[in-house]
Amino acid sequence: MTKPVLRGLLFIAFFTLCAFVLVPAYVPRPAFIPGFAPPPDMWPRAVSLVGIALGVLALVFALRGGQPDEEPIKTDGSSATQMGLRFLGILVAFAMFLAVMPYVGFLLATMLLTFTMVLMTGERGYRIWIALLAVAGPVLLLLFFNSALGTQFPKGALAKLLGF
Repeated sequence: MTKPVLRGLLFIAFFTLCAFVLVPAYVPRPAFIPGFAPPPDMWPRAVSLVGIALGVLALVFALRGGQPDEEPIKTDGSSATQMGLRFLGILVAFAMFLAVMPYVGFLLATMLLTFTMVLMTGERGYRIWIALLAVAGPVLLLLFFNSALGTQFPKGALAKLLGF
């Protein structure tokens, strides 16, 4: 099995797991959400389904030959075993995210998850950008959802202990 085919299959497997296992089958609509508003599980499902579609697209391109010969595929030299271990590492990172979020809160857990995901890509050269992405990305996400959409995220026991 070639690397692009394996990559497509891993994308499909990961986002299928997210869509059909991690996102609950039925999420009750809170009373304060009006009837015309989308349900709470809409965005996680939408992102998961787009991920599945992109995985299928990657798989189709890999099976029909991928990129033309003039442009060789640039990889970081990862073997299939390394890619499989990275995939398992990503699953462990998401499991840890779900396990620590009730204790440290959404913001800190998302910062740690973002930092871990960037490191799982194999990128180590842009340390300042990685730190900015891991810190500023979740902060901006939280601010947008909190102020623009009025969505509250779990604070966590640690934040409550510190008085936030």
